[in-house]
Amino acid sequence: MQSSPILEVRRLTRGYPNGTATLTVLNEVSFSVQSGETCAILGPSGSGKTTLLGLCAGLDAPSSGDVLLAGRPLAGLDEDGRAKVRNDVVGFVFQNFQLIPTLTALENVMVPMELRAEGSAVRRTVEKEAGELLQRVGLGERLHHYPTQLSGGEQQRVALARAFINKPKILFADEPTGNLDADTSHRIVDLLFAMNSEWGTTLIIVTHDIELAARTGRILRLRGGQLVSDERHRMLAGGPAAPPLEAHA
Repeated sequence: MQSSPILEVRRLTRGYPNGTATLTVLNEVSFSVQSGETCAILGPSGSGKTTLLGLCAGLDAPSSGDVLLAGRPLAGLDEDGRAKVRNDVVGFVFQNFQLIPTLTALENVMVPMELRAEGSAVRRTVEKEAGELLQRVGLGERLHHYPTQLSGGEQQRVALARAFINKPKILFADEPTGNLDADTSHRIVDLLFAMNSEWGTTLIIVTHDIELAARTGRILRLRGGQLVSDERHRMLAGGPAAPPLEAHA
């Protein structure tokens, strides 16, 4: 018997005021994703990919339709309610890293757990886990460096560690290699898939990169705000788990 989907999207529509009219960015998109799936949302610029990801993650509210995240409907929740769901089950990786510039790499990784960390003993445990994650992504010598002291590849590896710190059930990645050179991009993708496999996390990637999309087991294609195809396929071989990256990447 198949378990309930980790993500259900039901006739999701998002429009924005445009003068006297409404600009419809997404139009009645529906699909579901099972726990443990890897899925790419593929489409050209302006197709609604990032808008869809934001709605799925509860970063925005739809004009109509609903999203169920780990069985919890997001409709009717205020921002605080959606934030709680995100903190409980979601990890994020963004194109522009979204690190807090005044915090060290270690402190940035700890941010998602700050709301849960009560008491010095718990905080020490979180700090230890954050340090181990940074070691895992090859930044064991960069714990106390600030984002401005890190390369783009290093910043994205901090973001990867942060995404996994709360042991998310589902990880959303929005163009995770969009600001990186080709060589660093490949190594970040290898690391993302290796860590995702280790944690058994559901992975949803927004991308326009067909090669990256082919690394997943399923491709959802958007065009003009509509879901035009849903393809399941055999994933390209990802190879063995990636070793920690060189500090300069």
